[in-house]
Amino acid sequence: MVSGHPCESGGSANHPLIACQARASARSAPICEMKDHSPETAIAADVVTREESSGFCLDNPALESAGVRITQWRRDYVELELDVAPHMLNRSRVIHGGTLCTLLDAATGYSGLYAPAGEAPLHAVTLSLTSNFLSNGTGKLLTAKGMVDRRGRSIFFSRAEVWLDEALLVATGVATMKYLK
Repeated sequence: MVSGHPCESGGSANHPLIACQARASARSAPICEMKDHSPETAIAADVVTREESSGFCLDNPALESAGVRITQWRRDYVELELDVAPHMLNRSRVIHGGTLCTLLDAATGYSGLYAPAGEAPLHAVTLSLTSNFLSNGTGKLLTAKGMVDRRGRSIFFSRAEVWLDEALLVATGVATMKYLK
């Protein structure tokens, strides 16, 4: 483990592409290792794929503790996954709306936060989030797909969809996000 590393203390990283792998014990600090993302080794399309994103820190303790992971990330687009667990269900035993809103918020936000290797990480806060619940149900996997519709100097507008088991569209959302300096 790298002493004083941001993932060890829960602080922010110098770049969002830091691989973290939690130890088996919940009380243990995560094991972190820096991946080589120098310009010489960056892939030509500058896209982070499922294979490369495995274990990347979101640099967001709330999302990391929920089990959210990035499966694809490039400029103006992100895909996130979350395995459905019993504690994510409501009294009707379908996926809780709060879980869906969390994924909508994360996908709309992260879609505008991609920074290529060597660039400073971007951060933003949600100014508004409108959610639409289209279906309910249970399954094994939630996939959120977020995309930027338009960006300005300090604000960007984005939208997201949440799919259950890649077959049922359960929620959509639109958001206004503000970049932090």
